[in-house]
Amino acid sequence: MVDWPDPGTPVKLTVKTWAGLAEHTGLALPPAGPKLVTLKLVNGYNISFPHSYVESVEEIDEVPAAEEEAEPDIEQDDSLPLVHLLHTGGTIASKVDYRTGAVSARFTPNELLDAVPELRSIARIRAVNLGSMWSDDIRPRHWNRMLQATSEAFAEGAAGVVITHGTDTLHISAAAMSYGWAGRGGRPPGRIVLTGSQRSPDRGSSDAAENLISAVHWAANGPEPTGYRDSSVVVLHAGSSDGSCSVLPGCATRKYHSSRRDAFKPINQEPIAHVKIGPDGPSIEMGDAVGFDARPEAISPMMFDESTRIAQFIADAHLHPDLVEAAIDADYDALLFHGTGLGHLPIADPQEDSPENTRLRIMLADHCAAGGVVVVVTQTIHGPVHMDVYDKGRDQQEMGIIGHGSLCPPSSALVKLHHLLSRDEGRDAVAEGWESDLVGENPPDALS
Repeated sequence: MVDWPDPGTPVKLTVKTWAGLAEHTGLALPPAGPKLVTLKLVNGYNISFPHSYVESVEEIDEVPAAEEEAEPDIEQDDSLPLVHLLHTGGTIASKVDYRTGAVSARFTPNELLDAVPELRSIARIRAVNLGSMWSDDIRPRHWNRMLQATSEAFAEGAAGVVITHGTDTLHISAAAMSYGWAGRGGRPPGRIVLTGSQRSPDRGSSDAAENLISAVHWAANGPEPTGYRDSSVVVLHAGSSDGSCSVLPGCATRKYHSSRRDAFKPINQEPIAHVKIGPDGPSIEMGDAVGFDARPEAISPMMFDESTRIAQFIADAHLHPDLVEAAIDADYDALLFHGTGLGHLPIADPQEDSPENTRLRIMLADHCAAGGVVVVVTQTIHGPVHMDVYDKGRDQQEMGIIGHGSLCPPSSALVKLHHLLSRDEGRDAVAEGWESDLVGENPPDALS
């Protein structure tokens, strides 16, 4: 019987083989089978030996790191535009290590250019790894890191920046880049693109390569940003087939499907453009939207106040006033309600059998009267918040609830509200800013 140490213990294992004694170092693993010892080697492989082969087992302080040979840099064309690729996570820039089954970021220029060689003819690539995060774990502090990294990229002469991002909250970070750079009326010094992939690069149906090619092409060769709708853009598959990627406004885009390749759509407006992938390489086809004059170039982005807290609620049969009261008592900076239809909340009690509705109405009216910020968006996603149609909507406006007339999608609205609160100019300034079209989220030519 072999006295095998606990899993994870660094060990030196000596075993008898037909060629004599052999030594192996690695981490002890649970046995792969009866009367076996199993070791994870430095190179990632697992090996097992019968108990009868084991000569000795010695616990050691640590396992020596595997030595990797340095790869020579891939030569890049200095005449091409410089594009910074900022990696935050997601499957688009991942690789599978088939020795271990682990997934890690493929984020050196060599690895990217090896994986997607088409990039070599589009731009000079500088890769920056900001982290490897699940997109649902991203917080406002990470928006600020992205904004800072884009600012540093432009200061170094980059024509554009591509942010690779997990798709689940990619549209929210895209909105953050838009408001951060253009929320005060400016525009970024270059193009900012967010992209990701719905299918991992090891799958035959992966959309990763075309999305990355299209994103880099737009970052390197797209039109100069005006600061309106295009301060940041989302570039992902336009359909379920290959060959075309949509260029969507970062301030008004939403992920509407969990797994389709064309999961992202613009809200209340059309795509800005499409990047077509043909035999001669990528090309840009602009949309029909009316152009806008370029705003003044911003020197630096406005950061989000990382101490700001916004409580969100869904207006439905289970919106109870004690939940809202808890947020008010906890001194949240704003309350954001996802209202029904045109932006309504359960604040009426016509049958006199729902006192919680009356309590919620009084609570919100008192909170607004005391200077609290309460905003409503619509759960329908498309269409405006219109609180002039029904009495309830007009009552909400009289209570001080902000939101009437907005076309801003709920996810972008969360970011817009955070941006306005970060200005620290008070409730009236938030209300005034909400009615404004800061970055293209409330376009005058909106789709009906």
